[in-house]
Amino acid sequence: MLQINNVTKRLDLFTLSNVNFSLPKGYIGGVFGPNGAGKTTLMNLILGLYTVDDGEIRIGGMDIREEEKACKDILGVVLNEELYTGNISLLMNADMLGKYYSSYDRELLKEYCERFALDINRSCKKLSKGEKLKYQFAVALSHKPKLLLLDEPTANFDPEFREEFLKIITEFVADGEHSVLLATHILEDLQQVGDYFLFLNDGKITLAMERSELEDAYRLVEGENYKIKLLRKDRLVHAELGKTVGKALVKHSAHAEYDREVSVRIPTLEEIMYFTVKGKQGGLK
Repeated sequence: MLQINNVTKRLDLFTLSNVNFSLPKGYIGGVFGPNGAGKTTLMNLILGLYTVDDGEIRIGGMDIREEEKACKDILGVVLNEELYTGNISLLMNADMLGKYYSSYDRELLKEYCERFALDINRSCKKLSKGEKLKYQFAVALSHKPKLLLLDEPTANFDPEFREEFLKIITEFVADGEHSVLLATHILEDLQQVGDYFLFLNDGKITLAMERSELEDAYRLVEGENYKIKLLRKDRLVHAELGKTVGKALVKHSAHAEYDREVSVRIPTLEEIMYFTVKGKQGGLK
């Protein structure tokens, strides 16, 4: 559904460098990383808001530079900013935008607005931040996209709607013909629904793996400090020592062995990000 091939984008103070990954049909892909890692730059490139300096981006097999209109016709977008404002109704606003999409469905828009408790006769400017994002989501779904591109949408959703949102995108990919790319700081959301994970740090890919690969790639080890210090350096990503007990993220393999006196478990995405970023900064803490 989405292919990013050797993509580089140079900005004034930042470079997204040589990014490669592909998102198959039927997958929810999660993009995560610290602030300034390049998540929004990547999203802007996929949207065509930035042009690539090197490489190519293909959506549904089409090069976005050569077939931009056709690419955007199958792309649904939710951004964490106010795209829809003004003193016109939600329905009128959607109708005005819908004429640019070949599959816009007015009745489907109404169904999603009702599902999201949005009054279609209300004006856009009267919506709260969370309601505006719900409306973006309804509009994105109303033209029956093949790929949903979601940039930090869930931070302003209440907990109840966050669950509804995750349920909908899971349903969206269930037929194996649709895909979602979700960038978010709320890593428990990605942990819950993600099939594929892209970790960006300082404009570069740190990891790009399917869920099963990621679960096999790392372990979080916890034990007494002297046990943590004995971990093999070639497997160690980063370790932090406490007064008596420490933790470490290590590279894992099927044949890896661990001391009986330490606890070992699969790390969360947040732990992978934290220990990896700290490891790049260097040193045992």
